[in-house]
Amino acid sequence: MEFPSIVLERTHSVAKLLLKRPPLNILDIAAMRELSVALESLRQDQSSKVVVLSAEGKAFSVGVDISDHTADKVDAMMTVLHEVFEGLWALEQPTVAIVKGAALGGGMELAIACDFIIASEGAQFGQPEIKVGVFPPIACLLLPRLLPWPRALELILTGESISAQEAYRLGLVNRVVPAENLAAEAEAFVSKLASLSGPVLKLAKRAARIGLGQGRDPGSSKILAELDRLYLDELMKLEDAHEGLRAFMDKRNPAWQDR
Repeated sequence: MEFPSIVLERTHSVAKLLLKRPPLNILDIAAMRELSVALESLRQDQSSKVVVLSAEGKAFSVGVDISDHTADKVDAMMTVLHEVFEGLWALEQPTVAIVKGAALGGGMELAIACDFIIASEGAQFGQPEIKVGVFPPIACLLLPRLLPWPRALELILTGESISAQEAYRLGLVNRVVPAENLAAEAEAFVSKLASLSGPVLKLAKRAARIGLGQGRDPGSSKILAELDRLYLDELMKLEDAHEGLRAFMDKRNPAWQDR
């Protein structure tokens, strides 16, 4: 299955999703719709034991297209963004993100929504949304579950990036390897999973989710709906949200009005 921005390849045991918008793999509404369709296809046919998400180009993904945050597009952007992550969470089999280069904004959210991350030594992770007057809704859901509260909040509120090594130290990343070894190391990791029983892998993942208190709904539709309301009904009514986005597109520093 191939789209303009996404490629889905399947073997008997592994399904591979490739982001194909090099060099930075910016996710616009159209690309996210394609990703959502591909994930739904995998949900309906869960014959693969493992799902792998990677990207073509120098970056994994620098996130959602800023131009899709404007007032006339933000509703559609938020809807398809949630569809992507709910589609990813609906997969019963283990999911592995292979991260080379930058994973920023929605790109980092996409990586940390997977069960495992294999990263190159030069990879960077960050949620810079706060610097353009918005916040990262998926990261606000996931990071407090994955990290101690002060570190989660630091990433969300400062917008600063961390290295792959720091992400590994914090427990966000499973492996950090030299860039030239990334493909081989990731293949070895995926092959180890794929050598096991597919049904047992799925049940073990479900059991771990139950242990975490997530059951079948790790994304928590209720929490996502509340984040959606906060983003659309409160954040996007602030002058600073629109100023931050305009400033980014105009390539200037924002003039915050604190309102």
